[in-house]
Amino acid sequence: MAVKPNIQMSRASVPLVHEVEILDEAGRKKLTHIPGERPLTIYLDKREVVTLMTLGSAPEALVLGYLRNQRLVESPDDIESIQVDWETDSAAVKTRRSTVDIDALTSKRVVTTGCGQGTMFGGLMEEMSEIRLPDGPTLPQEAIFALVEAIRTHDTIYKKSGSVHACAVFERTESGGVHLLHFIEDVGRHNAVDSISGLMWLADRPGKDLIFFTTGRLTSEMVIKGAQMGIPFLLTRSGVTLMGLELARKTHLTILSRCSGKHFEIYNAPERVIFS
Repeated sequence: MAVKPNIQMSRASVPLVHEVEILDEAGRKKLTHIPGERPLTIYLDKREVVTLMTLGSAPEALVLGYLRNQRLVESPDDIESIQVDWETDSAAVKTRRSTVDIDALTSKRVVTTGCGQGTMFGGLMEEMSEIRLPDGPTLPQEAIFALVEAIRTHDTIYKKSGSVHACAVFERTESGGVHLLHFIEDVGRHNAVDSISGLMWLADRPGKDLIFFTTGRLTSEMVIKGAQMGIPFLLTRSGVTLMGLELARKTHLTILSRCSGKHFEIYNAPERVIFS
């Protein structure tokens, strides 16, 4: 069994939802809730890397996943501590060693279509040609329905305040159903997927038999991060972009779109889905 990396983490918390007074269409005062949004600047060994706009639900996991997906740290074992301070809106990451050329990676930056604008560093698009997911596993139609129902009934910030995206990762159960491993909401779907990636990295959990769900559209950025985690299934209740589909074809990743109730559309690698 793999030993979890010994990372000192702050476990920082912050209010996620705020009550505000509004006027409705009749001019009546009402109280409603809106999600928080705040900047979080990541410092890697005292060097400023990026500022993310985030809900702040899992800031340490977000930082860890961001460093993983941008290849700014090779292994969680390389990290000594992650300290989030909401008074200064900063996350200080201290490494034990660094073998990554940060200057070379950050010299090339692509602004993505992620909510709040995500970023990709270095030649990440070129490196995707090296990723090819194996043919297995398979996903029964009933498991897809169970997953969508689990998301529908899950207690969420979205139901209370709206304005956030959710990402979740599931595993198959012995009975043929699904079990929710992680559920993260954030103001941008790229933050939510980075947070889940960080939690999986920390637990040394491979993605080869997992199913990933997002409420947001499957853009190139989302497909890249899914492929990096080695997850063969990406599901969304939204749509798919052309570049996202092209990257899914190159990496042999199964994409299911418009997942709602008992409806879904398969855009790539349908052989993994088993129909009743």
